[in-house]
Amino acid sequence: MAKGKAGKTVAPSRKGKAAAPRSTKASMANPKPKPVGETPIRQDEPGHFLSISLPPAELTPAIAAYFEKCREKIGYVPNVLLAYAHDMAKLEAFAGMYNDLMLAPSGLSKLEREMIAVAVSSENRCFYCLVSHGAAVRVLSGDPALGETLVMNWRAARLSKRHKAMLTFATKMTRASYEIVEDDRDALRKAGFSARDIWDIAAVAAFFNMSNRLSSALDMRPNPEYHSDGR
Repeated sequence: MAKGKAGKTVAPSRKGKAAAPRSTKASMANPKPKPVGETPIRQDEPGHFLSISLPPAELTPAIAAYFEKCREKIGYVPNVLLAYAHDMAKLEAFAGMYNDLMLAPSGLSKLEREMIAVAVSSENRCFYCLVSHGAAVRVLSGDPALGETLVMNWRAARLSKRHKAMLTFATKMTRASYEIVEDDRDALRKAGFSARDIWDIAAVAAFFNMSNRLSSALDMRPNPEYHSDGR
């Protein structure tokens, strides 16, 4: 037996080796489990926003001012506008139609028009429009749950008779517009919509059916900022 300080006897460990710390013993008894499966590829990494390469055209003064207004108001230019920027005539036509349908005076509120955009885009499973217009519903309504529900299935949302009639019509237009009959338009009238309102519901639904198909065909990707808007 060896003597330590103050004459105390210290028993050596077996074979003269120091005893392992308790923490080491515990880690040996309970090794850290190996990760299972594979980590998904991150979706927020910067990359393409369009599957085809189109050289941008020179911006007209009006479009340059429009892009600057977008940056001042929301901090970025929506990728759908950048996608159209290879042809100023097409971009001006698209932006003019969009702004008239979604922002001009109407018997439909801006939020209601965005709700139609989301319901149609959900039916078509358009990634770009679901992300961008789902964000718009969240922001305009102040209700993130509403935006999420409309994206997934608007029928699961608690909606007024007016909004159920509106989205039912827009969905039927998207699935099978040739099946629209007077009874469908009459359901909108009974929900309180005027003739002009019915035109606007149909026009917004038709516009987003076109936009959904173009976006999906060209793998158009939404700006990453949309994912956090209104949350």
